[in-house]
Amino acid sequence: MIKHIVFIKFKKENKEQNILKVKELLESLPSKIECLINIEIGINFDNTSRAMDLSLYSIFENKDDFNTYATHKEHLKVVSVIKECSEYTKVVDYTI
Repeated sequence: MIKHIVFIKFKKENKEQNILKVKELLESLPSKIECLINIEIGINFDNTSRAMDLSLYSIFENKDDFNTYATHKEHLKVVSVIKECSEYTKVVDYTI
């Protein structure tokens, strides 16, 4: 199995609105991308300087499924929105 974890730091402008928008978009992906076994989105309540704003935790059966997800047009639409409204992202991908 593949675990894919992403942390997003949003720009200050329209931050709360953008967090909710991205959360909604990410949560819509399982109905559009069959190989996405599970997805969990969390909005951080800690506002210290080192804290990220949103986390994504997702699971895939194998690397092929993960690659299908990573290049899927619906996922890429969400990535485009994230790039527009985020300062930066951090990612960890690993097998279990």
